[in-house]
Amino acid sequence: MPVSPDFLRQLEGYSLTTAEILYRLPDHPHLLQSFVWQRHDLFPDFPELKRFLAFWESSIEGPLHSVKVAHSRLIRPAELRTVNGEFRLH
Repeated sequence: MPVSPDFLRQLEGYSLTTAEILYRLPDHPHLLQSFVWQRHDLFPDFPELKRFLAFWESSIEGPLHSVKVAHSRLIRPAELRTVNGEFRLH
């Protein structure tokens, strides 16, 4: 049974990265449009995101305004621990 490429990348240290990209519309530069990008990437260098943004700047007419990045190492869910004991209500 073949192994998922995404799983192999996680073993290499990649984890899910989400970026909200705000850019200006070419015909209406005073308006901002939002684009959400999501891929597995490496923290803290983000080579995949940098590659995508370089492509954007060279190939897409809408100039970038800002980029917000969320990554599992930047934002983590609360950690769960097992606790010895039991509490009963009612």
